Amino acid sequence: MTLDYLQQARPYSVYLQRQLDSQRLNLDLLQTWLSRPLSAEDFAAFAPWQEMIVARDEDSMSRQLRILRRHVMCQIMVRDLCHLAPLSEVTTSITLFADFAVNTALAYAEHHYEHMYGKPIGGFTGNEQHLTVVGMGKMGGYELNVSSDIDLIFVFPEAGDTDGKRSKSNVEFFTKVGQKIISLVGDITAEGQVFRVDMRLRPDGDAGALVLSESALERYLITQGREWERYAWIKGRVISPGQNDIASLVRPFVYRKYLDFDAYEGMRSLHSQIRQEVSKKGMQDNIKLGAGGIREVEFIAQVFQLIRGGQLRQLQRKDTQGTLGLLVELRILEAKTSEQLLAAYRFLRDTEHRLQYWDDQQTQTLPDSPEHQLVLAQSMGFDDYAGFQAVLQQHRDFVNQVFSQVLGDTPSNPDAEIATEYHSMWQDDANDEVMAERLQAHGFAAEPIIDRLNAIRQSSRYRHLSNTAHTRLNKLMPYLFAAAAETDDATKTVIRLIDFIDTIIRRSSYLALLHEKPEALKRLAHIIGNSQWLASYLSRHPILLDDLLGSQLQVKEFDWQASCKQLNANMIACHGDVEAQMDALRHYQHSQVFRLAVQDLDGLWTVEAISDELSALADCVLNTTLLQLWSGLKNTHTEVPQIGIIGYGKLGGKELGYASDLDIVFIYNDSHPDAAANYSRLIRRLTTWLSATTAAGGLYDVDLRLRPDGDAGQACVSVEAFRKYQLEKAWTWEHQSLTRARFVCGATEVATGFEEVRHTILTQQRDPLALQTEIIAMREKMLPTHPPREDSVKYARGGIVDVEFIVQYLILAHSHIFPQLTQNYGNIALLGIAADLGLIDLNLARNSQEAYRYYRKVQHLSNLKDNAKVEVNSTLLKHYEYVQQLWQCCFNSYR
Repeated sequence: MTLDYLQQARPYSVYLQRQLDSQRLNLDLLQTWLSRPLSAEDFAAFAPWQEMIVARDEDSMSRQLRILRRHVMCQIMVRDLCHLAPLSEVTTSITLFADFAVNTALAYAEHHYEHMYGKPIGGFTGNEQHLTVVGMGKMGGYELNVSSDIDLIFVFPEAGDTDGKRSKSNVEFFTKVGQKIISLVGDITAEGQVFRVDMRLRPDGDAGALVLSESALERYLITQGREWERYAWIKGRVISPGQNDIASLVRPFVYRKYLDFDAYEGMRSLHSQIRQEVSKKGMQDNIKLGAGGIREVEFIAQVFQLIRGGQLRQLQRKDTQGTLGLLVELRILEAKTSEQLLAAYRFLRDTEHRLQYWDDQQTQTLPDSPEHQLVLAQSMGFDDYAGFQAVLQQHRDFVNQVFSQVLGDTPSNPDAEIATEYHSMWQDDANDEVMAERLQAHGFAAEPIIDRLNAIRQSSRYRHLSNTAHTRLNKLMPYLFAAAAETDDATKTVIRLIDFIDTIIRRSSYLALLHEKPEALKRLAHIIGNSQWLASYLSRHPILLDDLLGSQLQVKEFDWQASCKQLNANMIACHGDVEAQMDALRHYQHSQVFRLAVQDLDGLWTVEAISDELSALADCVLNTTLLQLWSGLKNTHTEVPQIGIIGYGKLGGKELGYASDLDIVFIYNDSHPDAAANYSRLIRRLTTWLSATTAAGGLYDVDLRLRPDGDAGQACVSVEAFRKYQLEKAWTWEHQSLTRARFVCGATEVATGFEEVRHTILTQQRDPLALQTEIIAMREKMLPTHPPREDSVKYARGGIVDVEFIVQYLILAHSHIFPQLTQNYGNIALLGIAADLGLIDLNLARNSQEAYRYYRKVQHLSNLKDNAKVEVNSTLLKHYEYVQQLWQCCFNSYR
C-alpha cells in the first residue's frame, strides 16, 4: 500500500521523484508513518538525539535533523496528495516538526555552551536561566506551510552571568545559543536544510540584538512597539519547554483593554504596503499576497482579534480556522460568511502546498508553464487548469469582497451630501449669532446646543486632544447633526449625542467608528434620542458601540444555554486573571442588557417577557460566577460545590427590571466539617465579584438580608438549618417572601431540599384571620417610608405592592388545600389560578391582572424612556380601584 501511495503522489512532485530515485528514503519507516498523522514521539524515536547532545556531536545532529525533515516532508505530501490528510493535519504536522527541530537544537546549544561557560544565572533571582524561543507567524498558529521559513524571537528571563570558570554574561551566552540554533536548523549542508530561519520580527529587526531580556522586551513593546508588531504578536507562541511565560508582557501590547477600532486603520495601512509591493513585483498571481489571497483571510480574522480580543479572551487564539469559527459563535461574523471564508482558505492553502510540493520551494505564485499548470490542476482534483482557475477565482473574489467590507478603504459615507449642509454647525470661527441662525434654519433650538458646544470647546479634554482625535471629531460632527435631524426631537437628540461624544472624546477610535459606520451613528441617534436611560447607559459603557455594528441587536430568539456556555469559556480563557474575569462578566452582562433594552425600546417585548429575559441573564451570571469562583478557591473540600443560590423578590419572581438588585440566599447540603467555612469564603468573594465596580463598570447590587436571621445570620446555612428556621422562627413576612423564592443555580440536591422545605412551609394550614391581620400590619408598616401616592404605581393604594400582598395571602391561606398555588408562576398567572379555584371573583381577578400588567408596563417605560414621572390619568385610577376592590374582598378592610 505504501508504494501505491508513493506512486500516486509521484507525478505531482519532482522533489518526491528525486528522493525515490536516489533511494534516500526509508520505505519501511514510511510504511508505518503513512498510515497515520505524525507526532512528536515519531520525531523523538527517529535518532538517538540525547546521545548526540551529550557527546556534543554537532555534525550528526545536523545531518539527522535534515534526514528526518526529508521523511517528514514526504510523509506529509503523500498523505495530502492522496487525500488522506486534511489541511489541519498538514499544517500541524510540519509545525510540530519545526517545534521539535528548534527545541532539539536549543537543547544541544545550551548543553554545548554550558560545558564551555557554565550555567547562566539570573543576577536578581539567582535562578538558573533558560532561553525562551517564541514562534511567530504561521509557526505560532500551528499553520506552517511545508516549505516555510520559521519566524523566531529569542528572549531570556534576566541579566546575569554564567557560573563557569570562563564566565560570560547571560546576553553573551544566549546570543551564542541563538546563533547555534540558527546554524543547526538553517544552514544548508549536503543533506539540505531543515528550515530557513527568519529573525526579522524581533525588536528593531536586523538592527536589534539577537536575544533580549524579558524586561528589555517589555520596555520595547511599551515605548516603541508598532501597529504591525501587534498584528505579528497575535500568533506569538512560546515553543520552548520550561516555565518561562512572556504572555503577561505581550498581552497588554497586543490586546487593548477597550475596543480598539484604531486597528482598522493600522491593518489597512499594513495591507496597503503589501499590495504596493505585490504590484511593484508583478505578483498578482501570488495566492498569498495578491487580492483575495491567504493574507486577506488572515487579516479578516485578526482585525476582529485586535479590536475585541481585550474583552473576549477566547479570541486570543493563534489559528485562523479556529478564529473564523469562533467569530460565528460570538455573532461577529455570519455563519455563511465564515463557512465560505474557511472553504476559500482551505482551497488557497491546499494550492499553496501543492505549489511547494512540486520542488520544495517556498512559493505561492501560480505556474507559467502549461505542463506545470495541468499538474497543479490535477493535484487539486480538476481535469484541466481552466476549471481549477475558475474555482480559485471564485474563492479569491469572495475573500476580497469580505475583506473590502470589513477592512477595505474607508467607504464613502452615503450621507456625505446631507452632512455637508451641517458642516457649518461645527466651525471654530463662527460666532454664536451666526451659529444660531444656521441651527434654527435646520429646525434646531439654538441656545441649548450652542451652550453645549461652547462648553466642549472650552473643556481641557477638548484642548488636549491629539491631532488625530481633532481630525476625527471634525469629520464626525456634521454627521452627528444629520443623524439627529432625522429623529422626532432633533434638539434633544443632538444634545444627547454631543454629551455622549464628550464622554468618549479621548477615545478617538470610537469617533472613527461612528464616522466610518453611518448606520451605527443613525442607530445611536435613534436609541439615545428616545431613551435617557440608554443614553446614560451608553455613556457609562461606550464599549457597547460595537454592538451597533453586529446582528446581535436583532436577535430576539436567544439561546441562553449556549450563551452561558460561551461566557464560561471566555472566563476560563482568562486563565485565572481575576480582573479580566470580572471585566468579562461585566462586558457580557452590559451587552445583553443593552440588546434587550434596545429591542424593548423598539416594542419587541412585553413587560413579562423582558423580565423573564433579564432574569435569565441574572441566572446565567450567577451560575457562571459560582462555578468560576469555586474552581479558583484554594483548599476546597470537594470538586463540585454542594451549594445553591436561592432568588427572592424580583429575581425569585422573574420580574427583574434593568436596574434591579438581586435578593439572594445561599443554602448548602454538605456534611463535611469544612463546608460552612469554605462556602462562606465563596459567598464573600461572589458578592464582591457581583457588586464591586471595576474599570468595566458595575454588575448588580446584591442584598443578602433575606437569609435566616437577616444581617445577624450566617452567610449560608444548611438545608436542614433552613428548614428548622422556617418552621420554628420565621416571621409571616418571611413566609410571604418565600412565595416568590426559587432555586436559581447550584447543586441539584440543594434544589430538591429547598423545594421540599418551601412546599412544606407554604402548604401549612394557617388561621385565615390571624394571617390577614399580620399581612395588613406588615403593609401598614410600609406607609411612613413609602406613602401611597397616586403617581407611584408601586406603593399607591391598589398598586403593585398590594397586588403582591394579595397573591401572597392567597398562597399562604389556601395552599394546604390547593398546593398548585405554590408554583412560582408569577403574580398574574397566580391570580388566574386563584380565580379558577373559586378563591376570588373571576372578574376582579381579571381586572387586577390587567392592572398589575399595566403598572409594570408604566413602571418599566418610565425607567426606559423619558417619561420618568408617571402620568396619573383615568386609566391608572380605574386600575387602582379594581385592586382595592380585590383587597377588600380578601382582607375585608379599606385603608
